[in-house]
Amino acid sequence: MEWLMVIVFALILDRIFGDPVGMPHPVIYIGRLITLLEKGIRRQKSLSLKVAGFILALGVPLVVGVFIHGLLLLGDLLHPGLYWVITLYFLTSGIATECLKQEGMKVFDQLKKTNLKDARRRLSYLVGRNTEELSEEEVIKATVETVSENTIDGVLAPLFYIFLGIALGLPLELLWMYKAVNTLDSMVGYIQEPYKDIGYASAKLDDLLNLIPARLGSLLMLIFGAGSKKEFCDGLSTFRRDRRSHKSPNAGHPESVVAGILGIQLGGTHRYFGEVLEKPAIGISKRGPKLQDIPRAALIMYRAQYGFTVLWVTMYIFFNA
Repeated sequence: MEWLMVIVFALILDRIFGDPVGMPHPVIYIGRLITLLEKGIRRQKSLSLKVAGFILALGVPLVVGVFIHGLLLLGDLLHPGLYWVITLYFLTSGIATECLKQEGMKVFDQLKKTNLKDARRRLSYLVGRNTEELSEEEVIKATVETVSENTIDGVLAPLFYIFLGIALGLPLELLWMYKAVNTLDSMVGYIQEPYKDIGYASAKLDDLLNLIPARLGSLLMLIFGAGSKKEFCDGLSTFRRDRRSHKSPNAGHPESVVAGILGIQLGGTHRYFGEVLEKPAIGISKRGPKLQDIPRAALIMYRAQYGFTVLWVTMYIFFNA
């Protein structure tokens, strides 16, 4: 029952505070570890970059998992209360719902002020593509895509691994090993140089870890995110038709649900690291993207999170009754 209480409390804290400015975040230190190891691995000329990438992809989450486990053991040894404080901190830090919403709304706020230049700059913090020449509609689409895809990566997949970890007795370890892989993918998991070889294993491992969360999470986004029967039907038909219309095996699932619910088209051609990348379109364009689509995408994210949590709490109480 302690886990039930601490997870609900962590979700409440995330909703109220998000990621407080000035508070150290574990992902920052994981990023520094990745940068340090990547530089060291690249210097090993005896290894091919693809083999080195496998070492990086497996080594970083292992180091993070061992560190979290050791920290919890130390906290429990010093005082049981300290164990739960550490747990609460890492749970709250591992769920990015409010942070994701805030970052999306920063783009929204700049567009609302008709400040396209700053909206592009804000968007550039969220995506790997070139944002300097995007139109207002393209900025909206990119923000909706980011919120949609990260509803899985930043919200529902972490919850999935927390809940799976509770069953295995390693909830924080599994959560942060997943976050380490996800951070690796965001830093080196590109098909363009200089990451094509060294990031290959990280990208594939991230795809593998998201296979179940992307599919389960997208169904939750559809069930809880649709505001009407029509939105549900549109989301379902788009999901069934377009969920595989993406170069990623997972990203098309949440994007197709959101595109269907909102009635807009996502995807298309983008520019990454100076290279043009052709992507299939997702959804049918019933209208052009509108500014309100950004907060609506965030609302779908929150509804899916609440729905997932309620389902899990119900199952937890039932099986522990």
